[in-house]
Amino acid sequence: MTTVLIVDDQPLQRFGFRMLLESQDDMTVVGEGGNGTDAVRMTSGLRPDVVLMDVRMPDMDGIEATRRIVASGSSTRVLILTTFDLDEYAYAGLRAGASGFLIKDALPEELLSGVRAVATGDAVVAPRLTRRLLDTFAHQLPSGSDAGAGSADPSNHPLLSSLTERELHILTVIGQGWTNSEIAERLHLAESTVKTHVGRILAKTGSRDRVQAVILAYDTKLVRPS
Repeated sequence: MTTVLIVDDQPLQRFGFRMLLESQDDMTVVGEGGNGTDAVRMTSGLRPDVVLMDVRMPDMDGIEATRRIVASGSSTRVLILTTFDLDEYAYAGLRAGASGFLIKDALPEELLSGVRAVATGDAVVAPRLTRRLLDTFAHQLPSGSDAGAGSADPSNHPLLSSLTERELHILTVIGQGWTNSEIAERLHLAESTVKTHVGRILAKTGSRDRVQAVILAYDTKLVRPS
């Protein structure tokens, strides 16, 4: 059973999400909040598998709430709800540690599949959309994210130094928007082997999921905006 916390400042929106989620045999809503402060407090107390998080809320927005939830070390995954796909809020949500985002007018089945994916540790953003989003807003990357504290070689960055040459290559193409099946086909590997490599990359770099690995590839300058 996947437990979900709904955080949105509009009661009618929360009601609609609750009705949809609780119509599913494998989901249950454990609480509702109206702002980011509620999200942080209720996540700590309820420990839901997934927080369905609106971004624009009073008191504390969904971006800051996501940042605090992730910083707390919680295993809860955050799924951001935004207005359109290349929204600056979507970008900020991913950089804050969200495992993905969905458009607010997504179809019911898209929302349900998104919640299920996040609950199992997958990221809910198409790889190419992640790339487009980061390319669009990459100028906002902090200047302190230069690889290896000034080194010109991204592989010397502390978070990348433990990766093998193969893993470094796979992280690079993940950052370029390749799917697992594309990596397998182009590098002549079994898809199961690619998944193993991806799992090791996430573990070695401390990335929560694939989206965070893509952001790491940008932060360390392993991948640069096109």
